[in-house]
Formats: sequence, structure tokens, C-alpha cells
Amino acid sequence: MAKQQRLISLDVLRGITVAGMILVNAGQGDTFAPLKHSHWNGMTPCDLVFPFFLFIMGISTYLSLRKFNFQLSAQVVRKIIKRTVIIFAIGLAINWLGSAVWGDASLSHLRLMAVLQRIALCYCVVSFLALLMKHRFLVPAIIGILAAYAVILLVGNGYAEDASNIAVSIDRAILGENHLYHTAVDPEGLLGTLPAIAHTLIGFFCAKLMMETKETADKVLRFMIAGATMIFAGYLLQYGLPLNKSIWSPSFVLMTCGLAASLQGLLMFVIDIKGKKRWTTPFLVFGVNPLFLYVFSEVMAILFGRFGISEALYNGIHAVVPNTYWTSLFFALAHVLICGLVGYPLFKKKIYIKI
Repeated sequence: MAKQQRLISLDVLRGITVAGMILVNAGQGDTFAPLKHSHWNGMTPCDLVFPFFLFIMGISTYLSLRKFNFQLSAQVVRKIIKRTVIIFAIGLAINWLGSAVWGDASLSHLRLMAVLQRIALCYCVVSFLALLMKHRFLVPAIIGILAAYAVILLVGNGYAEDASNIAVSIDRAILGENHLYHTAVDPEGLLGTLPAIAHTLIGFFCAKLMMETKETADKVLRFMIAGATMIFAGYLLQYGLPLNKSIWSPSFVLMTCGLAASLQGLLMFVIDIKGKKRWTTPFLVFGVNPLFLYVFSEVMAILFGRFGISEALYNGIHAVVPNTYWTSLFFALAHVLICGLVGYPLFKKKIYIKI
């Protein structure tokens, strides 16, 4: 349990993001366009949820390591490695469960990377960079990573949606083709983790900007300026390096980080300055136990699908709402509601499940 005072606006943003992740993952059949990932180049609202989570994780990592004065110690190293291994292992377990419940418990075709695995790797690398690198080099490091990745994409045919893409070659060489996602390019592959690390570092740097000033209004202003700058930079960069979630393009990093920073600034203004908090409870439920509820939603979806509960729920909704697009939306909202009902008692009792 966490006893220190929590940053409510950050919990709300995290809650919005996790609820959004559950919502877009649960849709079945015909789905409204904003709730579907872009096929390749481009960006939809659905594409924002995972990037927002990595940005928030960068902020949380700063606030966590700040308690240790960013000093490397055996205690901190153990904590980082423990969290990394556990989160990565949970991701592998979910991948395995998804196959095992349908009769394939073999590890020969187990997908090795996914959302939680990328989260684990980004958390680990950013944490050690934060401990080993002087923070005045954060911006140069972010720019350097994104610039190097841009060159890799341009030289390695990184925008090709086929086997000629360098990302595919790297994943096949290191992970093996049997351990990749079923699309042409694994959306959580190894190469795309490089810009995702820069993405998380941006969240870390924004937290640094926030903590350098005491006045809430100044914190809001810094988030808004950082957000607007990154949105503008991402908008310009997309003309040479189009927005693309599957390869986590540099323009995608800047655009989504800019939107996340702007929304965080807006939430701080509404919640912390204006004091409008009544509406925040549903999102705080998800925000204070994000990992637990996300994992619960994944396991629930797998078991519901295996034992016919998802089909029964979908058909029941469809009988009342004949339009298949609305059926899919209400079906996904039902998953979010179930997760919220599980998380609400934990929220009320101030139980925060952490690793």
C-alpha cells in the first residue's frame, strides 16, 4: 500500500488511460473507427492509450526515484530488477494463458513481446538511465535516440509493411518467427522499444520540469508549453516520418507525448486549481491500481472467451441493441464496468497493489 500523498491529477490521467486500454482491447466484431488502431500510417484516438501510459510511467518513475535522490544503491537496483522481471513475466503468462486455454500449452509458439513486456523494458532502461546519467543530458539523450531511430527507419526500409522492414529482420533474428505477433510487423517488437524508451524519458523529463517549481499554476504552464512544443514538432516531422504506431515512429512519439502532456496540464488546472474533483472517482478507481486492473481485464477476456461468456454477453446485448457497432461498444463498456466494480472496493479501502 502507498501511504504517501498521491498526485490526484496524475492518477486521473492514468485511470483514463487504463480504462481506455481495456475499452479498446475488449471490442468485438464491427467497431467504431475511433476505437480501432490505425492500420499503418496515421493515428486514431485508440492509438493514444498505450503511448499515454508510457508517458505517465515516465512521470511515475521520476517521482519514485526522487525519493532515493536518484542515487544508485543495492536497494534501488533490486527494486528495479524485481519490478522488471515480474511485469515481464506477467506479460509472458498472459500470452501463454491465451493459447493454453484453447489447448496449446506449448512454448514453441509463445509470443515473447507484448504490452507489458514493453512496459517492463522501458521502465528498466529509463530507471537505470535516470540513476546513471546527469539529468541535464535528458533532452540530448531523447533527441539522440529519436534521431538514431529515424536514420534506422530511413536506411532499413522501416516504413515497409512486409518482411523487408528492418524491424521484422531484427525480431526474427533475435526472437524467432514463431514467437512474434501474427501481423507483418510486431507492434511491440524489439526495435520499436528504442523510441518507446525515449517516449518514457520524455515523461520523466516533464516530471522534472513539474517538480522544479512549487506553484501549481507554473506546473500547469510547463506541461502546456511542453505539450504544445511536442505537438508542433510531431506535426512537422510527420511529413518526412509519418505517424505510425506499429513502428512507434519519432513523429508518433512527439505527437502522443505532446497530447499527454497537454492533457496532464489541463487536468491539473481543472482538479488542482479549480478544485473540480467530483467527476474523478471512476477514473481514480482505475488510476490507483492500473497494473492489477489491466492484468485482470486481460485474464477475464481470455477466460470469458474460452467458456462462452463473451459470446453470451455479446448476443444478449445484441438482442437489445441490434446495431452491431453499438453492440460492440456496449460489450466493451461492460468489460470496463466489470473491472471498475472489482477495483472500487480497493479504491475505497485505499489499497494500492504495487510490485
